[in-house]
Amino acid sequence: MEFQEKYNVPIFTETDRDVFLREIYPERRPALLRGVNLGECLKKWTVEYISQKGGKREVKIHVSTVPQMDFLRKNFVYKTLPFNEFVKRASEKKHSNFFLSEDESYYLRSLGEDNRKEPADLSKQFPDLADDFDMPSFFEPKQFFSSVFRISSCGLQLWTHYDVMDNLLAQVTGTKRVVLYSPQDASHLYMCGDKSEVLDIDAPDLKQFPEFVKARRYECVLEPGDLLFIPALWFHNTLALQFGVGVNVFWRHLPEDSYDKKDPYGNKDPVAAARALHALERALNMIDELPPEYKEFYGQRMIQRIQKRTCCESLSAQNLHNNCDPTLPSIQFTKPG
Repeated sequence: MEFQEKYNVPIFTETDRDVFLREIYPERRPALLRGVNLGECLKKWTVEYISQKGGKREVKIHVSTVPQMDFLRKNFVYKTLPFNEFVKRASEKKHSNFFLSEDESYYLRSLGEDNRKEPADLSKQFPDLADDFDMPSFFEPKQFFSSVFRISSCGLQLWTHYDVMDNLLAQVTGTKRVVLYSPQDASHLYMCGDKSEVLDIDAPDLKQFPEFVKARRYECVLEPGDLLFIPALWFHNTLALQFGVGVNVFWRHLPEDSYDKKDPYGNKDPVAAARALHALERALNMIDELPPEYKEFYGQRMIQRIQKRTCCESLSAQNLHNNCDPTLPSIQFTKPG
């Protein structure tokens, strides 16, 4: 990764709602918020406490024998455990009871009561623990979509992906490294749906993924009490440096009818985008009927039309703002030493 540009995510201390909405949110870039009051959870959420409060309700978890979980190739299995047993195992490095191996890793992403219809909500799935967590008030209550309880074993790394809603990732216990990539760098990330095919972002196979070095890497380490603002469409990859517990809060920042009403996870493309992608696939099937030289010619015309309609205004405005270099962010992040 010698050639990938690296930037630190900026840190803001003692951020309140007014500062967030005035100075941070409009920039549409990740920001680490330190010193925001998250409630009693920072003191109370020990392994023993959350095990006792969560009780024996069964939870569906990811179990993997390798630390880098790959959603595209499914190198993990889904299992069910009582919550208190899951927490015990996730906090251990070696297991006396296990599914696949004694050093297997565990990950919980909480689900709604009916996971095909309802988004996760900490206050419904874990009400006793929700009492300890103060929901950040950086958005209107009517915009709230979900609050996802996340618990992971030490060393577990999740695949790079984007979400279609703005969200705040609250780290309550443990530390976590988060690497992010701008939506502008999507063409370098080898996308398959909302996920990147590049599993190992620290030592990628550059023969298979040569363009990956062009993606600018934004990085931070979350400590207990930190909040990370992840704007919609920003790609992110997380690595648990310790056993960790967190809460991920998502909210609708577009009009409500922009989102798929049958999406309890909040990760389906907006309705208009999904329709456009479907139409594009139909158009590509049509163009396949042409001879090669015609296919290339009209393919280039389609690309030009798309660029003109979707890119020109934003890029020309950014050009002026960034001294004619559309690849630079409008706020310069500090490169780590």
